[in-house]
Amino acid sequence: MLITYETFSLFAIFSIFVPMAGAIILMMVLAFEKQIDTLSFEKQQVVLENTLQESKYMQLNQQIHPHFLFNTINLMLGLARLNRIDTLIKAMETLSLFLKFKYQIKEQLIPLKKEWEYTKYYLKIQELRFHNRLTITEDIDEEALKHYVPPYLLQTIVENSFKHGLEKKPGPLSLSIKTVSHKDSITLYVEDNGLGIGHYSFEDMLAKGQGLSNVKKRLDLLFQTSDLDISKNEQDGATVKITLPKVEFQEEEKQA
Repeated sequence: MLITYETFSLFAIFSIFVPMAGAIILMMVLAFEKQIDTLSFEKQQVVLENTLQESKYMQLNQQIHPHFLFNTINLMLGLARLNRIDTLIKAMETLSLFLKFKYQIKEQLIPLKKEWEYTKYYLKIQELRFHNRLTITEDIDEEALKHYVPPYLLQTIVENSFKHGLEKKPGPLSLSIKTVSHKDSITLYVEDNGLGIGHYSFEDMLAKGQGLSNVKKRLDLLFQTSDLDISKNEQDGATVKITLPKVEFQEEEKQA
């Protein structure tokens, strides 16, 4: 059987280009598999990084100052010695609620409304400690309560005010807590008439107190745009200001 020139040409072209096409396809498959492996590795790295960040964050969350616990226990011992049973029971119930909240919260963010409720347990114990010496004023923007914040954010700042500013000062004590809602952010203010910050810089204050340092680290882990500042106020005490972006309730939580 004779093979025509055209048939032979087609056969030759087929014999040359099919292996070339196969080689090209093989190279593309290998390149694709390599890309998949690279993406898979990058995804694993992201997961590991997120896990590490979450681990760091949860460690920061679980820090609790023994200073507060010691003071509360001393308060309850004093109430017991004075036979003020009703006040002692109230103190124990409030501490129980405080600790229950502390070890139940595992989320990275919680509604500010919930954080404010938790902070009020702490304030009730301080009111029992300082009695008529302490005046607490609240200016809470209801709109701000609809947004998320890191757990223990407000409580840590309030605790810091007592530990470093109010506890060592004689005479009347005042603490002011304010929340403000802006278009894309919320701002928290905690102001006291305590011993103030003296000539310390912001960096000095971060190094001096674990509370502020803890808050700064958690804000940095969670938000790209947040701000923490501490300054001297008109009462010669300290004002801590925290601004963070709005993160609103999820729809299912609004309906709950």
